[in-house]
This record gives sequence, C-alpha cells and structure tokens, in this order.
Amino acid sequence: MSYDWYNLLGRPRFVVAPMVDASELAWRLLCRRHGAHLCYTPMFHSNVFTKDPKYRKDSLQTCQEDRPLIVQFCGNNPDIMAAAAKLAEQHCDAIDINIGCPQSIAKRGKYGSYLQDDWELLQKIVSTMSKTVSIPITCKIRIFEDIEKSVKYALMLQEAGCKLLTVHGRTREQKGPLTGVASWKHIKAIREAVSIPIFANGNIQCLEDVYRCLECTKVDGIMSAEGILTNPALFEGINPLTWQMAQEYLDLVEKFPCPSSYIRGHLFKMFHKLFMLEDNNELRQLLATAQNINDFRQVCITIKEKYLHYHQGLKHFDNDEFIIRINFNLILPPWICQPYVRMSPEEHTKKMERHNKEQFRFICFQDENIHKRIHEDSDGNAISRKKMKKLRRIMRRPIKSENQPGRSGEICINEMCPNPLGSKCVYQLCKKCCKNKCYEENLDCEGHRILVYTKREMARKRVSENDDKT
Repeated sequence: MSYDWYNLLGRPRFVVAPMVDASELAWRLLCRRHGAHLCYTPMFHSNVFTKDPKYRKDSLQTCQEDRPLIVQFCGNNPDIMAAAAKLAEQHCDAIDINIGCPQSIAKRGKYGSYLQDDWELLQKIVSTMSKTVSIPITCKIRIFEDIEKSVKYALMLQEAGCKLLTVHGRTREQKGPLTGVASWKHIKAIREAVSIPIFANGNIQCLEDVYRCLECTKVDGIMSAEGILTNPALFEGINPLTWQMAQEYLDLVEKFPCPSSYIRGHLFKMFHKLFMLEDNNELRQLLATAQNINDFRQVCITIKEKYLHYHQGLKHFDNDEFIIRINFNLILPPWICQPYVRMSPEEHTKKMERHNKEQFRFICFQDENIHKRIHEDSDGNAISRKKMKKLRRIMRRPIKSENQPGRSGEICINEMCPNPLGSKCVYQLCKKCCKNKCYEENLDCEGHRILVYTKREMARKRVSENDDKT
C-alpha cells in the first residue's frame, strides 16, 4: 500500500530538488527535457502562502508538462501548514514538508532542520496535513550524527503519516564551507528500516554518482540540487556546452517568465568556470547588471563567439594557463557544463587558521629621503591595501565578553515577520511592525522611541488652543 501512489507516478528515479529562487517552472522544464522524472517546487512559506493571494499565484506557476510535481512548504504551525497544503493540492501530486533547511533564517523562523529536535510538533504537523489533504504528504530531512537516532527519526515520521522520505546525508551543521561529504551509510540504514519510498540526496555530481548511490543505498530515487544547477543535463549523462543550455533555458523563460534574479543566478552557475578567468571580468559584469532577456542572451552569444573555436579545435586553449590562474586542474574545458567542486572542510579549516594567525611585518626601505612601507603576512606574501584596511578595522573592534548582553535570538511575534524583535520593545515586535501597530492603534513604544500617541496629543492641544484664541 505504501508504494501504490508512487507506482502511479511512474516510479520516478531522477529527481530535481526544491531550491529557493532556483527550481522555478522554466528550470524544471529544462531539467525534465534532459532526463529528470520528478521535480519539486522551491520552498514556499506556508504562512504567507495562506494569506497572500499574489504570493500564492506566483508560487503555483505550472503547466501540463510540469508533472509529476511535488510542492514544498516550510512552517511550524500544523493548522497553517495544513491550510497551505489544501490550497495547493489541486496543482500537484504530493506535498512536501521542509525539515532539512540548515540556514540561519530557518533558525530564526523555527522551521527546516531546526524542527528536527521537536519530534512531538513534527508528528502533529505530518498527521494534521495527512488528514487534511487527499494527496500524499512527504518529508525532506537531514540526518543526525548517530545512525540509530536517524533511523528512529525516520520511523517516527513514517508512523505520523509520511508517505515518502528524502534523506539528505548530511547533518544540520554541514553547510557552506563545512559541507563535506554526505553519508550514504546513514541513508542505507534508513532505507533498510522503513517501508515507504526513499530518495537519497548528497554527493551527486554526475550520472555515475547516481547509479553508485542507487547500488550502495538501495533507495528508490536520487535527488540532485547543486549538481543539477551547474549541469541541467546531469540525469541525461552528458556534459553539454554551457551556452547551449543557457540559450535553451532562456527560450523557456520567454514562455514562462520569472524574476531576472533567478535567471542571473542560473547563468552564473553554468558559466562559473569561465568567469573565474580574469579576461572574462567584463562579461561577468555584463551578466551582473543584465536587466532583461536580451541582455542575458547577449552574454550567451558573446561567450559562444569567444570559445566556440576552441571547442571545435580551430584554436588551442592553454589549460596550463587556466591551472596557474585558478589553481585547479579541470578535467573538462571550462565552457562545458560540469560539477562545482567545493573545498573540503579540512582545507577550509587550515585556510582559516592561516588567516587567523596572520601577522604583519613592516619592512622599511630607504631610498634617498623616501620611506616605503610594505605589508606582508606570516608567509611573506604581500597584502593588498584594501585587505590591510579590512584587517586593521577588525583589529580595532573591541573584544566582546561572554557575559556581554546582546540579542536574545527571539523573533518578532508577528507571524508574517521573520525579523528579530527589539530588545526593549514593550509589544515584543521588530521596529517596523511596532511602528505600524503604534500608527494603527494610537500607541507609544518607549523602547523603539516611537511616540505616535504623544505627538498626536500634542497636535490636538495646539489645535484646541488655536480654536480658543479665535
């Protein structure tokens, strides 16, 4: 029974992940053309989705070719999450709950992976949503360091009503430069314990990785996020020309428009290796300031004209020069879609240690009556003037004591607002929400120094005094 609905979807194996500002309709259709079986929408905020019709309309942009489709929501209120799911159920094949986002904004809003410690609340969210809609409820999670706890976590969600689980094989702390390698061992243990379909997420940079993961973990499908952003044809098993993929994507954008920031982000990722070269700085700047579809197309055309001769073998591309400039040896030429390779956490840690231990030596050279001062780090490398100014600014900052008061980490009590609340606000609101409340309800807030009531009373007194005089 747990696989019936999954079989009706065609047992999808190649899955495009939910990505904020990145898995919009045009990108989903591009990935479907090149091998993807199932796509997720970007993460939507359930609270805003239920209250803002415009946000809801923009979020649910889809078409007939965009199926099967899973809509993902974040939030921490079971009733609001269920209401959002109800509004979306006619437009998709399943509803996903984001329990995997590790970003700081998720911590402030208490959603994503920051719900993974509150199992009772998660059970209520999953069960409430499952009872409210007629389509399956799925979850995307991260692992705990302990395999046994990760397995119990997955079993708890299954018992609460989750019909499909996507397991990202990294912990909540593995993000940014400390991302590191995902643990397929954890995913395999969860696969062996649960009876619902499982998708694996993590360490997928090419089609060979997909099949290795399927063989290692025995999961039902593979989800890709970062890998498919640099190569939308990843599931097709090819490495196409960057400008071909970019042009194909722009053709879809003309049919299914999206914000220019989404387009810019996708093109930057596809052209990432080329933009690492200094002689492409002008092209990089052109893309950064592009405002319409013609500007984006011009970037693609210019890159094609510049590198097509190299690709055809009519000109020789000096890969050694690329290695010297970038300090990285590419297997494929930089104009080919290929994975983004992160620095390992160990290398990043060493780099930060060197940075923190940086010492400054001032070597004075006397040439007649002129003294020239050169700044160097501990390795004897010259430090630029801009970097030196930044380091001096950091050194001037006072050292904060552990007991020094600061923000509490609490957020504004307005459910629509993710901002931190003012530490002295009498209404426990951020400054913007507090100002709106004071204007609407004729109040004062001494903490924010918003004196609407006082100023209005003073104005009334002046008016009454003028009336008495006349």
